[in-house]
Amino acid sequence: MAVAQLDYTKVKDTHFYRNIGIIAHVDAGKTTTTERILFFTGRKHKTGEVHEGAAEMDFMAQERERGITIQSAATTAYWDLEGKTYRFNIIDTPGHVDFTAEVERSLRVLDGAVVVFDGKMGVEPQSGKVWFQAEKYKVPRMCYINKLDNIGADFYKSYDSIVEHLSEKAVPISLPIGIESEFNGIVDLVKMNAIIHKDDEGKVIEVTPVPENLKAKSQEYRNKLIEIVADSDDIIAEKYLEGKEITGEELQAGIRKATLESKLFPVLAGSSLRNKGIQAMLDNVCRYLPSPHDKYFNREDKETHEEKLYKDEIPGIEPDTDEIVTRKLVDSDPFCGRVFKLAVDPHVGNLAFFRVYSGKLDAGTYIYNSSTGNKERVGRILMMHAKHREEAKEVKAGDIAAIVGFKDTKTGQTICDESNPIILESITFPEPVVKFAIEPKTKSDQEKLSEALGKLVSEDPTFRAETDKETGQVIISGMGELHLDIKVDILKREYGIEV
Repeated sequence: MAVAQLDYTKVKDTHFYRNIGIIAHVDAGKTTTTERILFFTGRKHKTGEVHEGAAEMDFMAQERERGITIQSAATTAYWDLEGKTYRFNIIDTPGHVDFTAEVERSLRVLDGAVVVFDGKMGVEPQSGKVWFQAEKYKVPRMCYINKLDNIGADFYKSYDSIVEHLSEKAVPISLPIGIESEFNGIVDLVKMNAIIHKDDEGKVIEVTPVPENLKAKSQEYRNKLIEIVADSDDIIAEKYLEGKEITGEELQAGIRKATLESKLFPVLAGSSLRNKGIQAMLDNVCRYLPSPHDKYFNREDKETHEEKLYKDEIPGIEPDTDEIVTRKLVDSDPFCGRVFKLAVDPHVGNLAFFRVYSGKLDAGTYIYNSSTGNKERVGRILMMHAKHREEAKEVKAGDIAAIVGFKDTKTGQTICDESNPIILESITFPEPVVKFAIEPKTKSDQEKLSEALGKLVSEDPTFRAETDKETGQVIISGMGELHLDIKVDILKREYGIEV
């Protein structure tokens, strides 16, 4: 299917960028949610279903067959809200514990995240894992309780599990109207109105007063929301204590402030498969999740070992002096970025995915890898849409893109302007936990095997391959049996090596 070309100059002000990740336990509906985002933003004209192997973001053969996400996929889309155009750089991440490294490296470069929960299951084991990974990198979150059309779905039970297991600061900003087959809309607790979906595609929406049977519950949860916001907003606290009416605009500003400071995690209701609640979620991502300028970064002071928070600038280390230096998140500062993922594309070769934190980078120039002290040539710069690519002449602060041509750069390393070196904090990955011994079925594959394994190791920091000195066997290690099964399958399909 042809992918719509995007005008990357459409949003010049990075205050209207939203670099977000979709994170969750496996099978909570992350990829379906991303598919609907692409559909409603006009990036796709037809939705592709995960269970049919037709999802845009699951483009590996192994993903389509198994109906799960194995590697993170990036895309860009635009959304208009209240006369302003926002640019979303979205990363859809895996939910299976074996591919936790994909979530780790994505969260390292993202500004905000939408955590998706199954409306029947609530918090599941991997939900907690991805939640605390986001906590580690100070990523503000929004909770999206999905699949409310399913039999056995219970918004309030799922919400209670979030409060019990993850955070007491999670508070609904919308409530479902109906449940299971009766689910047909949401109550907006900020504006105190109802959003009713009138068609299966979710495009025909009617805004009505809150239904009578939900008025008391809506008021109860709105008061709960105001109480949490009042803890971090003096104006709302004062009005609340005096019993004065708090307007939707005031509450909206308070929610944004509290969300950016991770003092509040807004909770939304929806059903991605049934196209309900997605537009409201997109609106709320624009309203409450951070732009690159609103994200807080932390760095430990080597003298006091205290963590300092930085906003609107990213802290790093000056390689020669080991002192903390910062870069402002603007085009005019010297260039610096972080490589967060490597991939081998059969059509273009080595791809290095990176996030730009400051300055500009032009295609065809040279860049300095401050982590290794080497220079690398920037062959081409590509904007990625899952497996599709669009060439770009330059990238600027706030952008997420990929470079073709790097030879000696690894995941987590810093690329920057040679005359203004800086090393950003790297990415830490868990150690592999499972080992397999493998051997090629034919002698002629022996040489090809070591080369193919080298490429797989460079792409995935949680995958290792080594030769046992005593037995001479090739040992591969990873995060679980599924992880290693996938690697063996890739060897067979992409490199023609049976082991």
